[in-house]
Amino acid sequence: MQTASIVYTGELRTTATHLQSGTVIETDPPVDNNGKGERFSPTDLVAAALGSCMLTIMGIKARDNKWPIEGTKVSVQKIMGTDPRRITGLNVVIDFPQGLNLGEKERTILERAAHTCPVAHSIHPEIAQNVTFNW
Repeated sequence: MQTASIVYTGELRTTATHLQSGTVIETDPPVDNNGKGERFSPTDLVAAALGSCMLTIMGIKARDNKWPIEGTKVSVQKIMGTDPRRITGLNVVIDFPQGLNLGEKERTILERAAHTCPVAHSIHPEIAQNVTFNW
């Protein structure tokens, strides 16, 4: 079964439709690559996918163990290289809610879960993944 249908809509933009849900994402290149920077770029989606995946896998572990991590936030900085133009690094900062009372063992489980998410394993090893956990 296909995952997405993507249409070039002109002006360097695309519209991607998630076939199972009908959810739509539009893309636009960044200003430094001939775009308007008014939407996620395709490389922005890679960065967002990493952060979302890490949160999801941590969420599964937290749910299974009844650890309340709701409100946890991830910010991702994408580092671009040139020649060829590509992602060279992803800096991920995970901020857990204040007052979250988890011991060292629980924190280690969640940190390992984040590092083992499918997107993290799918990103080329030459792309640096720098992850900071703020407890």
